[in-house]
Amino acid sequence: MSNPGEADPTPIENARQLAEWFAAGEKPRDAWRIGTEHEKFGFRREGLAPPNYAERGIQAVLEGIQAKGWEPILDAGNVIGLKGFGASVSLEPGGQLELSGGMMPDLHAADLELRAHLRDVHEVAGPLGLGFSPIGFHPVARREDMPWMPKSRYAIMRRYMPTRGGRGLDMMLRTCTVQVNLDFGSEADMAEKLRLSLALQPLATALFANSPFIEGKPSGYLSGRAWAWTDTDPDRTGIPACVFEPGFGFEQFVQFVLDVPMYFLARDGVLIDVAGASFRDFMRGGLQGHQATMGDWADHVTTVFTEVRLKRFLEMRGADAGSPAMLQAKPALWVGLLYDDAAQKAATALTREWSLEQVRQLRLEAPRLGLRAEIAGRDLRAVAGDVLAIARDGLRARGLGEEVYLAPLEEIVASGLTQADRALHLYDTLWAGDASRMLQAGEA
Repeated sequence: MSNPGEADPTPIENARQLAEWFAAGEKPRDAWRIGTEHEKFGFRREGLAPPNYAERGIQAVLEGIQAKGWEPILDAGNVIGLKGFGASVSLEPGGQLELSGGMMPDLHAADLELRAHLRDVHEVAGPLGLGFSPIGFHPVARREDMPWMPKSRYAIMRRYMPTRGGRGLDMMLRTCTVQVNLDFGSEADMAEKLRLSLALQPLATALFANSPFIEGKPSGYLSGRAWAWTDTDPDRTGIPACVFEPGFGFEQFVQFVLDVPMYFLARDGVLIDVAGASFRDFMRGGLQGHQATMGDWADHVTTVFTEVRLKRFLEMRGADAGSPAMLQAKPALWVGLLYDDAAQKAATALTREWSLEQVRQLRLEAPRLGLRAEIAGRDLRAVAGDVLAIARDGLRARGLGEEVYLAPLEEIVASGLTQADRALHLYDTLWAGDASRMLQAGEA
């Protein structure tokens, strides 16, 4: 495996190269694919403590999955991920296990991949006395209870994060998400998709809310994960204003990313801590005796954590991890909205009058209020009904029967009850005030 920063040693000579790097992601419609990423918390069945890396913990899980035909990814001799079958398995800082799925032709193939992965994890984790549960924020563990994985990048972030916000370490250690990666056809198509998906990301936060507990008690938020992101690092998170400006395109996004502070440089297989340094200055004059390369740029783009991230595809980031059905509903929602022209135009028309300020305010309110939050005089439950109808039409137009995967979202809108609302009800009734029951109840 190529080390970060060393995959492409081409020197950076001007910003146009960086825009062309994004533009290289343009694909014809028949080449558009679907990639899903999802994370889950491990827990020991006896006592429910988060497993550490060693001692029949996360390392053993990775080695067990590796035995099924995957190749190891190493960091200073430690297995910190796997690759194979067009996908990868990786670790988040607190040992959250992530599948970064392959780019699939349709939602049915993505569903089969999800099921195969969860089966592999269950088969390996069971004999180790471990379970895994996809929840947006750990329901009981304190920050100091969570282990740190032996991954060089995370050591740098661990030092830097507290200088930029109060919840950055919580984001790293105690959150899990589900994301979907989708393609674009041109610069104009990218711009419309990115504006639309950023406008609707708070709605996704509300629909997928699944983290109402922090350290064993109701937090007052339906998505503790989304709340943590609001106080993580303002330089690299949230909803960038440039996307909503006239004439937005690759070059404007490049200027935004150039002003996101760096985390690291990779040279000779080692990460060099340069957290806080300017990539713009690095590109102009070098840094610590090193000159900027296109590999450095590719690494730097991965340190941008906006609600939707532009890479050589679009990455929807604003949702809590949840039940397997909800993990599959996430790509279904966005494929329905963005992979059919009529659906994309209808959703764009629905959000056209929303201002940047309204969307940013909604991002702050959705973690607490969920579907009760409002924008432009309408609550999100009503907006969600319209959005799901558009997504269903978009999936029907594909003619593959994929609209079945929207069913759990449609049930949420019909009842007004998210996964978080249902967990709070169980906490007050069947669970008798024991939030740890969410780990076992949510096991995938």
